[in-house]
Amino acid sequence: MSSLPQSWGPASVIRTDAQALEVATTLAQQLRTESPLRDRERRLPLAELALFSQSGLWGISVPKAFGGAGVSNVTLANVIRIISQADASLGQIPQNHFYALEVLRVNGSAAQQQRLFAEVLAGQRFGNALAELGTKTAHDRTTSLTCDGDGYRINGRKFYATGALYAQRIPTSVVDEQGVQQLAFVPRDSQGLEVIDDWSGFGQRTTGSGSVQFDNVFVDANDVLPFQSAFERPTPVGPLAQILHAAIDTGIARAAYEDALHFVRSKTRPWIDSGIDQAVDDPLSLKTFGHLAIRLHAAEALLERAGQYLDLAQRQTNAETVAAASIAVAEARAISTEVSLAAGSTLFELAGSQATLAEHGLDRHWRNARVHTLHDPVRWKYHAIGNYYLNDEKPPLRGTI
Repeated sequence: MSSLPQSWGPASVIRTDAQALEVATTLAQQLRTESPLRDRERRLPLAELALFSQSGLWGISVPKAFGGAGVSNVTLANVIRIISQADASLGQIPQNHFYALEVLRVNGSAAQQQRLFAEVLAGQRFGNALAELGTKTAHDRTTSLTCDGDGYRINGRKFYATGALYAQRIPTSVVDEQGVQQLAFVPRDSQGLEVIDDWSGFGQRTTGSGSVQFDNVFVDANDVLPFQSAFERPTPVGPLAQILHAAIDTGIARAAYEDALHFVRSKTRPWIDSGIDQAVDDPLSLKTFGHLAIRLHAAEALLERAGQYLDLAQRQTNAETVAAASIAVAEARAISTEVSLAAGSTLFELAGSQATLAEHGLDRHWRNARVHTLHDPVRWKYHAIGNYYLNDEKPPLRGTI
C-alpha cells in the first residue's frame, strides 16, 4: 500500500501547441538523465512526476472553453512520444489521465467538466482503475456501484491500474444496479480505497500499474458520469486512448534507435578513446539501420496522420469520421508495435552481450516495448484494418481499436 501523493504546488498553464511541444522537449532532457537507473532499481519517479505535473503538460487537452490549451491530437501524441523517448514509464503514466479527460469531455455534465478540468489545470493527476483479473473477457467488469443516500458505494478490485499509485483521483469503471457501466472519479484519499504497489512486470517497471481495492468506498453522485454510453454511439474516446499507446511505442522505438546509433558510432569503435566518431562502413550495419530508419520514420508519419484524423473526428463527430480515425490510429498502433520491438531487438544484435549489462541499461527498450505492446492484441488491428478497406466494415466501438 502507498501513501497519498504529495501536493507539489500549482502547475503552469500551457496556452498553445507550440508551447506544449517546447515544454515537452525541455522536460524530456531532464527526465532522460536517470531513466536507466530508475528502471534498474525500480525507483518510483515521484520527483520526476512533480516536474511533469508542474510543467502544465497534464492539462494540455483541457478544452479552451475551460481555460486549457485544447491542443490538437497531433500535438498530444507528439508530447507523449517525446516523453516516452526519454522514459517510457513516464510516458505511459498519464495515458489514462488523458483518456479520462476525453470521457469527461464527451459525457460529462457542464458542472462536472468545469470542476474536474479546473482540478487538472491546478496540477491534479488522474489515474485509472479499469481492468480486472478473472473476468470472462477483457471487457467484462464486476466492480459494483450501489446507491447510498446522496451518493454511491463501490466494491471490487482492479488490476493494471496505471497511474493510480501517483494520482489524486482514480477514475474507476463500475457497474451500477441496472448493469450499466459508469465512470466514478474517486478521490484518492477516500476511506476504504487501497492502492497496492504490486506491479512486477519486467518492462515499464515504474508505471505503478498495480492493484486498487475498493471496500465500500463512498463516492459523491456528482463524481460519477456515464461511461458505457461513450461506446454505444460514435465518439473519439477509443481512438484517443489508442493513439497515446501508439505514441508510447513510437517513443520507445526512437529511444532504442538513437541508442543503437550511438553504440555503433562510438562504443564498438577501436578509436573510442579519441572521442571522435568515425564513419561506419560495415555493409550489414548499414543495411540494418537503413531498414530500421525507414520503419521508424513511417511510424512517426502514421502517428501524425492518425492525430489529424482524430482531430477531425473530434470536430465533426459521426460514424464515418470516428471509423476513419479508429482505422488511422490502428495503423499507427500496428506499425509502432512492430518497430518498437524491432528497434529493441536490433540494439541487442548490435551491442551483443554489452546490451545485457545492467550499467548500460540498453535492454530496457526491448523490455518496455515487449510489455507495453501487449496492452491489447495488435493482431486484431490488422483484422479491423483489412475489413475496413476490403468490406467497408467500420471497426467496433471500443477502447481497444
